[in-house]
Amino acid sequence: MTLRFNDETFRGDYTFYNSPQAIRRFPFPFDQDSYMYSVNIEQHPGGPTGTPFEFAFDVDEHYVSEMRDREITLAQDPLRCQSLPHMELAGWDLLECIMQAKARDYPELFTLNRDGDRWHWINRPLGIEQRFTFLEAATLPYGPMEYITRQAQGDFALLHEREGNLWMDAGMITSQADWSLDFDIGMNFFEWHAPVPKAGEMGVFTKALKFLLAVQQGQSYRRLNWTMTVNPRLDTSPENYPHWGPEKRTLTAENVGRKQFLRVELQSFLRLPRSNALVFPIRCYLLSLEDICTQPKWARRLHRVLRDLDPALAEYKGFAVNRDLIVDYLARFDDGAETSAGIFPDTLPVPPTPS
Repeated sequence: MTLRFNDETFRGDYTFYNSPQAIRRFPFPFDQDSYMYSVNIEQHPGGPTGTPFEFAFDVDEHYVSEMRDREITLAQDPLRCQSLPHMELAGWDLLECIMQAKARDYPELFTLNRDGDRWHWINRPLGIEQRFTFLEAATLPYGPMEYITRQAQGDFALLHEREGNLWMDAGMITSQADWSLDFDIGMNFFEWHAPVPKAGEMGVFTKALKFLLAVQQGQSYRRLNWTMTVNPRLDTSPENYPHWGPEKRTLTAENVGRKQFLRVELQSFLRLPRSNALVFPIRCYLLSLEDICTQPKWARRLHRVLRDLDPALAEYKGFAVNRDLIVDYLARFDDGAETSAGIFPDTLPVPPTPS
């Protein structure tokens, strides 16, 4: 398998695009025509060949450009990557986990050779070759967590377990949906989820925390989450709200299909072996309404989900101001037919791997 990487931007001129293959493998989050919070957790990795669920860490056509965008964000704001002192071992755990997985699942792109503690890492897409000593931070150009997450798509939160709770004590967060690592670092599970409406009252977080605390080493799970974003911008942080917030007011009936994006997070989590920390990778996928509507099932279903969504959730998901515009656009693609079960499009039940 040889991936072709897009040359694209996620800010400024927004040249981001999805190929036809990328559209069909998009992790569409709705398996029915309505939406409400649930603990929608399933085992990870595992899924049809070529989908984002196949491997532990998905690598797709956006890889090189996403890493370039992360570098820009970190240069502007180094606090997007933080690690409390007791989390360094977890950072090494994460480095090992990602390097092993990428070398195993994408051998044409990544190679890891180990001779005791002396490791040799090759990342061909980014042109990186690094020899270093495992557990000796001075042999890497950055700390272990920062080093490897500069080479891995998605955000990474490292959670420390103590007092029967999980604490966000480290992370690399540059593509978040309106939350801040600098604000949340050191908070526990309930504190950083406090802004989410309704879910606390429904007991969702209590159930989720109980499940997460029971995750054992060697186990890994995933869930999908979603929101909406105007323009294909990865960095929708509170720190940069002045840049992306006003863009919500730029939608019109003529441009909503091209400028409004469904933003899906593939959230996985696994227990790390030495530190016993939980790592919470959050991979962001973006798809415009125009591209969604190339798949009739998705167009019908998204119309019904957004049309009937609780107003408080539309506000929290960030599109209340444009909800009518979006629903009106999608309505023209809803022919009233039934939608089939599952999240995959009807046109290609098993999407091919991009090549």
